[in-house]
Amino acid sequence: MERDMRAASAPPGESPAVAGPPPRVRVVGVSKTYPTPDGGSARVIENVDLTLAEGEFLAIVGPSGCGKSTLLRLISGLVPVSDGRIVVAGEEVIAPPPRVGFMFQRDTLLPWASVSANIAVALELNGTPAAERPARIAALLKLLGLERYADYRPSALSGGMRQRAALGRLLAYGPELYLMDEPFGALDAMTKMILGRELLRIWSQDAKSVVFVTHDIEEAVGLSDRVVVMEGPPGRIKSEYRIDLPRPRDFREVRLLPEFRDVCERIWRDIGRHAEAE
Repeated sequence: MERDMRAASAPPGESPAVAGPPPRVRVVGVSKTYPTPDGGSARVIENVDLTLAEGEFLAIVGPSGCGKSTLLRLISGLVPVSDGRIVVAGEEVIAPPPRVGFMFQRDTLLPWASVSANIAVALELNGTPAAERPARIAALLKLLGLERYADYRPSALSGGMRQRAALGRLLAYGPELYLMDEPFGALDAMTKMILGRELLRIWSQDAKSVVFVTHDIEEAVGLSDRVVVMEGPPGRIKSEYRIDLPRPRDFREVRLLPEFRDVCERIWRDIGRHAEAE
């Protein structure tokens, strides 16, 4: 039976109503306006509605300038909304919510601290008792293949190793919601593939909620349960696609499936029509 990978029948950005726990994230009529140097204003996000189910892996794609990263920062509470409201774990976001972890395209590792010390900072922030931290650090280093690099500072690591360390710090913090803004965007194709496999393997163990922003459509389809396509400016949700590929999923092998190629092509055409209209 052919898998259905057409755009979901629910309104763009909204998951179909199903019985179960409340969503981890709900974005309702959100807009964001910034002042411009000439005294005017620029609308960056306009009237966005979006839900993220508990344990769902959601990817957001779209052309540059469509507001993907801005939307992520609004959800994180790092930037306030201009209109509408965002609810995370049942609480309206007016500041960074607890148990939310953010991972950027460029790692934000402390340059003067070793890999182990960077991970230790996250454990301290989440209240892990001091006596338990060494074992937790050792476990994360092993999980991410960083055991040999425990005492290295970030400047001595490759880009891929630095992102592994940043992922280790995020995992150490133990968030309920992962917000990831092009975390593998600056890496070469092979390293992206390796880290994508690692991320899927780790996510499959805990199934925490993830919002993953990327320009890479194949990366989005390979990782996620659902892909949301944005257009703009101002940023709006244009369409969404359910990714009905088997889990557990191998980030490399899934790309060989005809269903994978089909949905990637649908999303490419979706984005391409917008680009041609601009």
